[in-house]
Formats: sequence, C-alpha cells, structure tokens
Amino acid sequence: MTAFKTLDQADVNGKTVLVRADLNVPVKDGRVTDATRIERFAPTVTDLIKRGAKVVVLSHFDRPKGKRVPEMSLKPIAPALEKAIGHKVSFADDCIGPDAEKVVKALKPGDVALLENVRYHNGEEANDPVFSKALAALGDIYVNDAFSSAHRAHASTEGLAHFLPTFAGRQMQAELEALTVALESPKKPVMAIVGGAKISTKLDVLKHLVDKVDMLVIGGGMANTFLNAQGINVARSLCEKDLADTARDILAHAKAKKCEVLLPVDAVVASEFKEGAHADVCDIHSVPADKMILDIGPDTISLLEQKMAACKTLLWNGPVGAFEIKPFNVGTDALAKTAARLTKTNGLVSVAGGGDTVAALNVSQVSDDLSYVSTAGGAFLEWMEGKELPGVKALGG
Repeated sequence: MTAFKTLDQADVNGKTVLVRADLNVPVKDGRVTDATRIERFAPTVTDLIKRGAKVVVLSHFDRPKGKRVPEMSLKPIAPALEKAIGHKVSFADDCIGPDAEKVVKALKPGDVALLENVRYHNGEEANDPVFSKALAALGDIYVNDAFSSAHRAHASTEGLAHFLPTFAGRQMQAELEALTVALESPKKPVMAIVGGAKISTKLDVLKHLVDKVDMLVIGGGMANTFLNAQGINVARSLCEKDLADTARDILAHAKAKKCEVLLPVDAVVASEFKEGAHADVCDIHSVPADKMILDIGPDTISLLEQKMAACKTLLWNGPVGAFEIKPFNVGTDALAKTAARLTKTNGLVSVAGGGDTVAALNVSQVSDDLSYVSTAGGAFLEWMEGKELPGVKALGG
C-alpha cells in the first residue's frame, strides 16, 4: 500500500483546500435519491470547516465527454451536500476560469464551494497537465477523498497531486486502512466470497485471491461455470461453458496454493426467474434438466456459515444468488447476517464492496454491522485484482 499523508498532517487554517469527492450519485427530477456517498464524504468537509479551511469541492458527474450537458450538472447536488454538512454551499458554474475564480475568491475560512462537473472539460479524462494546473491555481492544498474514482488517472484524481501538497481525505483514509487490513496484512484464516453472474468479469480477481486467501467461496452464476468444468450438469443455469478450461486452471492453481475453493453442494432451482416463482431444493449433482440454479441451498448455507465462523477476516464481492428477486435472496441474506453477527461477537474483520454487494447488504439491513462496506465499484474490483490505483499512488507524492 502506498504511504500517504492524512488530514492530521495538514495545516489547513486559512488555506484554500481543493477536495476531490465522488458525488456521482443517483438524481431524479433534479433531486438526489441516494445520498450515501455524500454522507460518507461529509466528515472530510466538516473536519476542514472546523479547522478554518476554505473548502472547494471537485467532482465528476456521469459522462458528458468534455461538453456542457445540463442534465449532468452538479448544481442539484449542492442542496444535498448542504444538508449532509449542515453548512451553506456556494456553487460555481465552472471548475476553472472566471466563474470558478470568482466563487473561490469570495470564500472566507470555514466556507464551502462546489464547482461544476470537471468532466465538462476534455482535459479531465485526458489527465491534461494544463487542465490540472488550472485547477491547482484555485487552491493551496489538494485532498483526495474519492477512492471510488482512484482507478482513473484523471486530472482531478491524479494530475493535481503533481502541483499541490497532497493528503488523503477521511473516507479515502478509512477505505485504504480497511483494505490493507483485509488483504495486505490480514488476520488469518481469510475467507473471500466472490459472486456475480460471470467469471469473465472477475477472472483477475479470482486469480489474485487464490494467492492471498485461505478459503475462496465462489457463488452466483459464476459458480455454475466451475461446476460445469468439473463435469456437473447445471441444466438451464447461466454458465460460461467456453471458460471451462480457465475454471479448471484456477482450481488447479488454488490446490497448489492450498487455497480451499468452496462451491455449492446444493441449490435452489426454478423453471423461471421471476418474483414468487415455484422453487425447489436439490443436490448439486441432481439439477433437473428443465431447471436453473438461482441460489445456494440450505446445506451450502450451513457449510459456509461453519467455515466463516472459523475465519478471522472476510472479504466479500458479489451476491451468491439472484438476490434481487425472492425467494432467491435467501442465501445471500443468510451469509450477510452471519457475517454481521460474527463481526459483532467473534471479532471477524469483514470488508465488502461493489455495487451489487452493497445493494444486497442494504436489503439485508446489515451494512452498518460489517467492519467496512465500500461504495466503490471499479476501484474496489481493481484493488481486489492486485492492481495499483493511480489515484492512490499519487497520494505518495
């Protein structure tokens, strides 16, 4: 992990602090519908306010591709940010140039401004040094609090670090510390749960984890590909049969590394994937020809709960069944509640991340009970793949 400075090491009193956030949140009819990311970002802003900084918030929103797209403006985010921090937020119609300069110049210590979408400029995604320098001219210090954007080498996530003293925000700090504990210096035994539809999207994750963890649980549609690779008939289930050799290679590598791979031993099956569909439980070797696997069965749940109870660290990315539709949410829900209980009672260090994972944990109402739940999507996956993230590397100067 890159060594980095935190806000505790920053002298911000009277300084203009450029803070990169990820405020790319769901908006409908001009109103924020899920403020989770904004609420997680709030502690960094309130910390800076208390210490007399002039806070200037930078963020992207959607993909305007270098053009001013009105529906991709950050302006509707300002009221939600005001609510989260309990403080007035000024808004600038641009992130560089006269509009931005005027708003920033008017700030007094303890004031906050939100600048317009950095992706309105082509220089952002191109990581253009000229654009980075124009952003840097607005402030004295750069704080990156957007781990979820750290896998992109853009001007506001990486380029700015070349022009200003750089520090990690509170959320970035918490994320990096949690991830270090989970995979880089974990308490053993370590279990990883990797679910989702296809192994083709998580090949690098699986290959990396085999070298790092003691137990690898493979669930969701991707488990079917591994079962098929072992000669098990998965009937009408989602399955990437062309990746059978790849699956066998991963299993062989895991065996060589003494990483125990845990696949379903029974399954919940149905003829159709819809709410309230009639479902049956069967042994994994006896899936009816006209059925599809849509969740793990009770024996698999019991097995995984026993294995989890013996672990000290849990890393989770992806549901183990089609959790969006009942009754195929049971497996994911059971494991989520077990992870929450073991975190509270057994000292399990539990770190989860990824969009579907967060959604599933929210459905199970246990997000607040795990050690850390990352709202990052692509950045979390790339970290699980063992890749160096440009936005994190830049924190090291």
